[in-house]
Amino acid sequence: MRIVVDTSVIISGRISEFLEKKDVEEIIIPEAVIAELEAQANFGRLSGFKGLSEIEKILNLEKKKKIKVEFTGKRPGIEEMKLAKSGEIDNMIREIARERNAILITSDRVQNMVAKSKGIETIYLKPKVVKPEETRIMSFFTPDTASLHLREGIPPYAKRGRIGNLKVVKLDEKPLSYEEILEIAEEILEAARQDEESSIEIERKGATIVQLRDLRIAIAERPFSDRMEITAVRPIAKVSIDEYGVSEDLKKRIVEKQRGILIAGPPGAGKSTFAASVANHLLENGYIVKTMESPRDLMVRDEITQYSPLEGDMSLTADILLLVRPDYTIYDELRKTSDFQVFADMRMAGVGMIGVTHATRAIDAIQRMIGRVELGIIPQVVDTVIFIESGKIAKVYELNFTVKVPEGMFEADLARPVIEVRDFENKRLEFEIYTYGEQVVVMPVESDERIKKIVSDRFSEILDDFEVMVSGKRAIVKVPENKIAKVIGKKGKKIRRLEEELRVSIDIIPKEEIKDFRIEESDKYYLIQLEGYEGKTVEVYAEDEYLFSALVSNKGFVKIRKDKEAGKSLRTTLNKGAKLKIKVVE
Repeated sequence: MRIVVDTSVIISGRISEFLEKKDVEEIIIPEAVIAELEAQANFGRLSGFKGLSEIEKILNLEKKKKIKVEFTGKRPGIEEMKLAKSGEIDNMIREIARERNAILITSDRVQNMVAKSKGIETIYLKPKVVKPEETRIMSFFTPDTASLHLREGIPPYAKRGRIGNLKVVKLDEKPLSYEEILEIAEEILEAARQDEESSIEIERKGATIVQLRDLRIAIAERPFSDRMEITAVRPIAKVSIDEYGVSEDLKKRIVEKQRGILIAGPPGAGKSTFAASVANHLLENGYIVKTMESPRDLMVRDEITQYSPLEGDMSLTADILLLVRPDYTIYDELRKTSDFQVFADMRMAGVGMIGVTHATRAIDAIQRMIGRVELGIIPQVVDTVIFIESGKIAKVYELNFTVKVPEGMFEADLARPVIEVRDFENKRLEFEIYTYGEQVVVMPVESDERIKKIVSDRFSEILDDFEVMVSGKRAIVKVPENKIAKVIGKKGKKIRRLEEELRVSIDIIPKEEIKDFRIEESDKYYLIQLEGYEGKTVEVYAEDEYLFSALVSNKGFVKIRKDKEAGKSLRTTLNKGAKLKIKVVE
């Protein structure tokens, strides 16, 4: 028997088995096959290395079984290599089989059918059936394994546990050899090619990304990495949106209309798992949902179509999706500038968009858009940021666009367009984003409590007796009337310096001390008579020591029970003969 082999049967590894079992006199290997395998190996593809290893096995059988091995035919040129996918090299191999009157051996179904249609005798060797669940890599996984790490010359180890509490576990003391890892990698690729639910997502020089069922596998080898390694990541939890403790208000915000939402968090925090739960929730609420992923590893329901980059370009995928017209699209993950621009373009076209992006803080997710998306349209592109940490929702922001004087500025002519970033739950303003000159400023906004502490700490260096109240950008400081001049300074210079230093507008008002009051006593009560101060809140001091606050009744007195803490303090003060002071605070 004289046979001609093509590239597919060499890569499948079936030809060496065929030669062991069959009586073959001569095997013809076209130069086109060697050229294709060499190109794949030079590009860093495992298929090329596997094919060249198979050629070595054939040459060993040449001596063992006395089979004549001949390399023949024309080596394809650059143009023919470019047309390889359209079948040019396969045609060169078929012509050699015809000219030499040999049997063509192939593992390519299309090659087999074309050869038969041209009257060329062929033998079709089906590739080895490798089921994903039977691959060796699956044997390393347990139900709580989140990721597996195999590296040449290092024992295998894994991360196990639950999100937020993962621990590194060594799986074996014996280091893995290059041959072992290569064998595991070849098995993964073969299983991905054959399984309908798996795919080879990315193939680059020295790097291959495979989606093997629910495993996302990265295979790295020289020259991309210093040693060959395989990293496999698997979601260890499929959870519903309710298990994240999502509030009803946030659920309503997601489903009430198409929105622009960023799901952010550090690596391994559970962003993609949450995004999948949101996708399923939207589907249940009557929305048509699609995904844009590279690789496609979101664990979503079968009704949701998962798209990868069309011809390696996610903008082409977006063009198709705009024709498909989904209600919501999940974009996993946003990293490069082009990703953010495609996300913004689809959002501005009216599609509800949910993007997944890496960030160490919730505000960082918004900052990643600055410079990539025009500042003025960011709130139209993204109006909600959900920050995930350790598998839980740690923060939710909502974005609004307005024209105002930014916090910390006081002149009306400094008004400008401002993006307000507010806490979704309590609506507190936490950040403002605006332009200042040529710079984009992301300014934290101090809370009332924080401003009060800053002002109080600074005034405590000047006075012993004062009270601070804060309302928005303005602090109101009550001081004794005889101390006002000291605080304000000559022509107001001292208070202006304080305002500039603390970046807060400060109003100084007198803290009124009541001189005319009487104290009456009954069996159970003290009555402090304060006519003229009805409805006011007062503070009671023993000398300069604060005792308690009270509200003056409509009849002009404060009634204090003797058996309560305030009454006991008052009795102690009166018994000591200390001077009682009463000050109006509001």
